[in-house]
Amino acid sequence: MSYSSAEDAGAASADRVRRSTPQHINERIDREAETSVATFSRQRPHAIERRIAQLDKEWDVERVLEVNASTLALTGLVLGTTVNRRWLLLPAVVLPFLLQHGLQGWCPPLPILRRLGVRTRGEIDREKYALLRALSGAAA
Repeated sequence: MSYSSAEDAGAASADRVRRSTPQHINERIDREAETSVATFSRQRPHAIERRIAQLDKEWDVERVLEVNASTLALTGLVLGTTVNRRWLLLPAVVLPFLLQHGLQGWCPPLPILRRLGVRTRGEIDREKYALLRALSGAAA
């Protein structure tokens, strides 16, 4: 897969997440990013650079889902093999949700994560690039 097609796949996934999220939540997430850009754009370049560094470290919804699902699945496997076989139900429930998210862009934890404000990589990057533009304007 070339870089551009990988980028397109990431954008398609983010679009599926936004389509699966109620509009009012998408709008709230967008407003919070716009407020952040407006606030940091008025600050010194060092503050903008710190915010960009924070955005580089921010986990997107895909990463949160993948880490949580794999953690639960591995925990269920370990407990299922060492404690009680009933723990094997945990990965049997979690892994189909991860598959569903990969195929459809939606899974049961997604609405909760979006309500908590967990953003897609595209949403994070839009804020980052707006701040980079503000930073380049401040440097000029």
